[in-house]
Amino acid sequence: MIIKQTKKIPVNADLVFIFKGDIKKHPFFDVLNAKEGEYVKSIEKSLDCVQDKESVVMLPGGRKALFVNLPKFNHRKSMLLMRKIIVIAKANQLKNIAVNMSDFRTGEKEFDMIVPRIAAMEFEIANFEFIKYKIPPKDGWKFVENVLISDNKDVFSALREGKIIGEEINKTRELSNTPGGDMTPEGLAEAAKAAGQFAGFKVKILNEKEIKNIGMGGVLGVSRGSSEKPKFIVMEYMKGGKEKPVVLVGKGVTFDSGGLNLKPTSGIYEMHMDMSGGAAVIHVLSAAARLKLKKNIIGLVPAVENMPSGSSYHPGDLLKTMSGKTIEVLNTDAEGRIILADALVYAKKYNPEIVIDIATLTGAAMIALGQRASVIFSTDKKIEEKMMRGGELTGDFVWPLPLWEEYEDDIKGTFGDVANDGKTRYGGAITGAVFLWQFIKDIPWVHIDMAPRMTSIEGDYLTKGAAGSPVALLLQFLID
Repeated sequence: MIIKQTKKIPVNADLVFIFKGDIKKHPFFDVLNAKEGEYVKSIEKSLDCVQDKESVVMLPGGRKALFVNLPKFNHRKSMLLMRKIIVIAKANQLKNIAVNMSDFRTGEKEFDMIVPRIAAMEFEIANFEFIKYKIPPKDGWKFVENVLISDNKDVFSALREGKIIGEEINKTRELSNTPGGDMTPEGLAEAAKAAGQFAGFKVKILNEKEIKNIGMGGVLGVSRGSSEKPKFIVMEYMKGGKEKPVVLVGKGVTFDSGGLNLKPTSGIYEMHMDMSGGAAVIHVLSAAARLKLKKNIIGLVPAVENMPSGSSYHPGDLLKTMSGKTIEVLNTDAEGRIILADALVYAKKYNPEIVIDIATLTGAAMIALGQRASVIFSTDKKIEEKMMRGGELTGDFVWPLPLWEEYEDDIKGTFGDVANDGKTRYGGAITGAVFLWQFIKDIPWVHIDMAPRMTSIEGDYLTKGAAGSPVALLLQFLID
């Protein structure tokens, strides 16, 4: 999709009117020719009475106009409306639309400053569909091809930035949606290499022997049951001079069967997306490189497949991690925290300013928050607050849960140092975070349990499948 600022709206462009009251005061009313203007005046009352609804109208001469009467407005509604416009345009086969950027500004200064960037991002992600495995329809795909932006300010750079972020979110979704039979640890490693070559950052892949040599017993243990060998993906984007790097760690379980603690049928279908945290990290690095951020950023992704077989790791096994601590395996389906434990220890070698891990870690996070926000845990309240504000700005919402020392009793091992499951069925998102905390105690750290936002839901105005969270949030944090 082409997104560009224009000074003059072409006569064949379909117009988007977002208005609050008198439609004749909208800037696009002056774009209409005489016949179109008279027609809009004649239907104005019928449009006014339908609040919070939209109408697509054929104007005299053949082009269309999308009218949205929105008397109540805030930045959350603004972001959803950006997506909704694209969804409606696709449904009505509007290939070329013109949008007035001022329509999305709400008067909230912090948000209004980044509206063009957010809009370009939202337009991109709303236009995405996962069609890799589909035969094209005879009449072609119904994608929006051009979005023309009218604004009284110069927003070219902001639109470019937003488009790049949107493209990288969509690439994240593409990876996450790819079936587990195709997206193996090797496949994820190749995707990271391709992203590095395209965007301009270094990628190194550790193979099984190298993983063993540095003592990553957690990664090796989880991967034992699969014929697919583990990979440890290391990405480096170093454009921040002498400053300490930000290290991003993403869970890369390319398919999670649950291992010997096999998942039920209802819980296994989408488990090719259990590498969504890893996919997000890859494409945050890619976006940062394309945006030429003056930062030092490291991306780490332990990539494994968790499968049941004669060689699988067992409940009751003790795995020795890179830190020297042993993990007592109580549940082979709590594998993400095991591989992340090794990755968090590896992150320390960079002497980072902060480590942020991103993982589809627990179903308990979904029970706690539903599917509209990821859970965040942090050892630094200021960073936690900054992340929450970044979520409000980008639509990648996060909400905190406690990280208290008292919860450490819940993951103490009987025969090992720590257990990979809590002593009760309660507070699973917290015990998962507290487990990870044991391996990153001496460095500022954030854990994002993105399981609630792994897939889009009704009302997101995104196509079914992976949602691409939390790429936008992490980039906002890095930009800030």
